[in-house]
Formats: sequence, C-alpha cells, structure tokens
Amino acid sequence: MTGLSPAAQVVIDAWWNASDGEYINGVWTPNRSAQLAAALEAVADQVVPENAEAVGDKHDDARADQWMRIRYKLLAIAAELRGTNPTNQED
Repeated sequence: MTGLSPAAQVVIDAWWNASDGEYINGVWTPNRSAQLAAALEAVADQVVPENAEAVGDKHDDARADQWMRIRYKLLAIAAELRGTNPTNQED
C-alpha cells in the first residue's frame, strides 16, 4: 500500500508486524486480536503521544486531560484484545 500519510503508515506497519500466531494444520494463522491491539496502540501513539501531558498546552489542562482519557481508553481496548489487564487506566 502506497500513498499513506506517515501516521497511517505507522499504524499499518504495527498491524503487519504484530505477527503473533500459530500453525494450525500446517498453516500459519495470525492472531488477529494481537494485530488489532498493535494497531490501536499505534493509533494512540499517533493521536496522543505518551508524553502529551509534558508538552500539552499548560493553559488548557481540561483539554489535555480529555486527550489523555482518550489515549487510556484506546490502550485499554488494546490490552483487552491482547488478553492482558490494563494498568493505570482510567474509565
């Protein structure tokens, strides 16, 4: 796939490179949940970087908090898809 923005390319690369899976009857079967989780994590990083609080607008703490809640929700969905318990996540 060509012509993607850098942010979209990061997401597709994360999905593609999440090659968790197993051989079933001699055929490699990817773990689609892990791939989707990797893509969601990449989306979270592209939309709201992990250090967003540090570089956010200091005059608009409410907006920064809202963006961080969105990030936490995306990462919580990714953790659920991976079958892991998210830590330090807000509702």
